Amino acid sequence: MSEGVLNVTIDRDGGAERFEVPAYDNQTVLDVVSWLQQNTDPTLSYRFACRVGMCGSCAMMVNDVPRWTCRTHVSKVTDGDSIHIAPLRNLPVIKDLAVDMDPFFDKWVAAEGVHHGALTRDDPIAPVDADSAARVEANAGIECINCSVCYAACDTVAGNADYLGPAALQRAWTLLNDAKDEARQNILDAVSGTGGCHNCHSMGSCTAYCPNELDPMSAIAGLKRETAKDFFRRRR
Repeated sequence: MSEGVLNVTIDRDGGAERFEVPAYDNQTVLDVVSWLQQNTDPTLSYRFACRVGMCGSCAMMVNDVPRWTCRTHVSKVTDGDSIHIAPLRNLPVIKDLAVDMDPFFDKWVAAEGVHHGALTRDDPIAPVDADSAARVEANAGIECINCSVCYAACDTVAGNADYLGPAALQRAWTLLNDAKDEARQNILDAVSGTGGCHNCHSMGSCTAYCPNELDPMSAIAGLKRETAKDFFRRRR
């Protein structure tokens, strides 16, 4: 990076716009976008909230890779003295770097990603074996915060608009292994349909780019096994 200046290209309004931004130590990509909005173009739209790598709302494409921009240090991703920032792919763009998350969450719901409880507040709390194999599987994906990085990284989503996507399917796998969830068959039916788990090509981009180091690809593989078992069991 040339001393003191960072050349920034931002995709917006169907084209690319170039800016020069002051460079400094420990600068993040979110710092760059914020500087531009505050000092150069107040109309630039983007999302952020916590700024400390917890919420995931600042996710964008950085040099064609989906990342949390608050965690991404410029010095680690620049190409020479240049950086390319774009909205997350596979989602409709609202304006500039802000995308419409509705399709992502619609698929989360379509995969039966909402807990299906049967007990009321008057019933005793059901015991859960924290060491059981199913609970270990459920816990493996429970830290997903729906930032949509895996969804943006997924080439299957890019080529198949009906595909539910890694986050929705991982959530389905979490609930399938949750002893408190009462809708196992509903989940299996939801994830075995046209846009379900069997569309996954196991390329692994979802796992490779997850900022929380989760493993959606393994969760999807688990769904493939369970839906296949369910298919043959029901044909008997």
